[in-house]
Amino acid sequence: MNAVPASSSPAVALPAWGSVLVVVAHPDDESFALGALLDRFVAQGAEVSVLCLTRGEASTLGADVGDLAAVRTRELEAAGAELGIRAVRLLSFPDGGLAGLDPDVLRAAVSAELDRARPDGVLVMDPVDGVTGHPDHEAASRAALAVAASRGVPVLGWALPAEVARTLNTELGASFAGHPAEDLVAVAVDRAGQRRAVACHASQAVPGSVLWRRLELLGDHEHVRHLSPQPMTRTTDRPQETP
Repeated sequence: MNAVPASSSPAVALPAWGSVLVVVAHPDDESFALGALLDRFVAQGAEVSVLCLTRGEASTLGADVGDLAAVRTRELEAAGAELGIRAVRLLSFPDGGLAGLDPDVLRAAVSAELDRARPDGVLVMDPVDGVTGHPDHEAASRAALAVAASRGVPVLGWALPAEVARTLNTELGASFAGHPAEDLVAVAVDRAGQRRAVACHASQAVPGSVLWRRLELLGDHEHVRHLSPQPMTRTTDRPQETP
C-alpha cells in the first residue's frame, strides 16, 4: 500500500496562531508525530513552545546508551532546534506512568505552562487512545484538552485516517486508533524539517520502526481534528510560506 490519498475535503490552512503550545508525553513525540505540523506552524510565522511531560527513560530502545533520560533530553533539544521551536520545557513525570497519576497533577503542570506561554492555540496528539494506543499519550492529551477548554483556548489534535491505522496495525501489529476520513481535515506538509528532527532522536528512530511506514503511508499530508470550536480556513491550495 502506498500513500493514502488526502481526505476528500479540501486542504486546509492551519490556524493563524501567533503562538502555539505543544503538549506531549515523550521526547520524540514532537518530531515523530507532530514534526511536520510544527514545521508548518513555524513556516507560517508562529512561535512554538513544547511541554514534554516525561524524559522517556522507560523506552526499550537505546537502553545501551547509558543514561537514557539524559540522552533523550539532548535529542529533544536538538530536534527542537531543527524545527525552529522557541522553547522546550521537559518535566520528569514517570515515563509509562502518566495514566496512573492524579489527572489534577498533570493538569496543574499544563496550566502552569499555559500561564508562561500564553498561546493562541494548543496542539496535541488526538486524545482517542492517544493515536498510538499508548496510555501516556492519551493522558497527556486529555490533560491539555481539559486545561485549554477551561481557558477557552482552541485545541488541534493530530490524528490518523482509519485506513492508515488499519494498515499499520495489520502489517506491524501496532495499536493505532484512526478516524473516518470525513471526520478529519487534511493539511499539506513538507517533511524535510520533520525528517531532520527525527534524525536527532537517534536512540529511537531505528530501522524497521513503525514510524517509517507511517510516513510512507501519509505522504505529503497530515490530518487533524479540531477539538474545540474555532473554524479552520479552507483552501484549495497549499498555504503560502511565510518569509
